[in-house]
Amino acid sequence: MNQHEPALDPPALSGDFTRPAAQSRAGSLPALLIEPPRRWPTFDRRGLWTHRDLLLLLAWRDIKVRYQQTLLGAAWALLQPLLTTVIFTLLFGKLARIPSDGAPYAIFAYAALLPWNLLSGAITNASSSLVSSPNLITKVYFPRLIIPSAALGAPLLDCLIATLMLFGLMPWFGAAFSLRLLMLGPLLLLTLLLALGAGLWAAALNVKYRDVRYALPFVLQLWMYATPIIYPLSIAPQRWRWILELNPLSGIIQNVRDAVFDRPFHWDALGFSTVLAAALLLIAIHIFQGMESEFADIV
Repeated sequence: MNQHEPALDPPALSGDFTRPAAQSRAGSLPALLIEPPRRWPTFDRRGLWTHRDLLLLLAWRDIKVRYQQTLLGAAWALLQPLLTTVIFTLLFGKLARIPSDGAPYAIFAYAALLPWNLLSGAITNASSSLVSSPNLITKVYFPRLIIPSAALGAPLLDCLIATLMLFGLMPWFGAAFSLRLLMLGPLLLLTLLLALGAGLWAAALNVKYRDVRYALPFVLQLWMYATPIIYPLSIAPQRWRWILELNPLSGIIQNVRDAVFDRPFHWDALGFSTVLAAALLLIAIHIFQGMESEFADIV
């Protein structure tokens, strides 16, 4: 380098937010300055919208990889809830004779498995999404929220396929179609937002503490038992029922069954679940972006 040529200041490469830097003193191309976050990171909506194509690309990649070199392909999305429903019906509906609020137990269990499989699959995929993408994180800059968000694409597709199966099973068991079934869309979307909040939290912690992947299946198993999937919420004594209602998935499943069996919705339970899901998502985004600057160093 010529001794009289001024040196260029290298841009900082750590942090969460970007802004165009001033042109270098040599009058060359502008640089991209990546600054560390302030004390309270803000939600980078512009960055997510700019990289929306990457979100769709990663989601489609996960969907193709999920069923690549499989014998049954997308049929697994039907077999998993269907076989689980058969086992639940035989063990808990026939043998244990657990009540189902007067509804056919097979549809009673299948309707609850729709949001549960979506939630558990999305959290599991999102939790491992960062540690399985070290090349993307260490070499390319983009909002890291995209990686765990894209991991929700495959479980969402599975849920939509399983929902079509529900519509085929309803006439077989005598469940009538009604306009309340239109509520399934918002309810599954709320489940997805709840899964995204929990998945962001698990993904960020899994980068720093790898034992999260061992603890997560156990936590999800306990969560399933605390969720009214194989039993109705009415089976719990009135004085202890509020403990189950603290579970945000309880209100969602309760209203999914109301939509399937054409019963009045439990709007209070749904509102409580919505508030909890929104609060969890906001807190998870804040924690995720606060740890984002460390991902490239420890992933």
